[in-house]
Amino acid sequence: MTILEGLYYSKDHEWVKLEGDKAYIGITDQAQLELGDVVFLELPEPGDEFSAGDSIGVVESVKAASDIYTPVSGRVVEVNAELTSNPERVNEDPYGSWMVVMEIADHAELDDLMSPEDYKAYCGQEE
Repeated sequence: MTILEGLYYSKDHEWVKLEGDKAYIGITDQAQLELGDVVFLELPEPGDEFSAGDSIGVVESVKAASDIYTPVSGRVVEVNAELTSNPERVNEDPYGSWMVVMEIADHAELDDLMSPEDYKAYCGQEE
């Protein structure tokens, strides 16, 4: 399982990469490993607004379907349309396959997320 430095992690196995006021959000390597082969993604529309913890979409695999939760509040400014056509990219490169970009509403919410070290420990507890 790969966990990258410089990202924030949620207990729901999403990652956040912050660039200014933009938060790139995707699912972690752990999430894609648990799901298996991803075959379908349902993502929100640009302009949609969400609060931290809201479901922003669905990822379906050959094993199961799972909600995608936003770790931060904000407005969707971009959706990775390439993933809806090629959902298998999530398995190939989970950290290079961001799903949405949100204009973050409250930077303080990042304090509620885990560091890479904390996420490693969290995943170790689940195994």
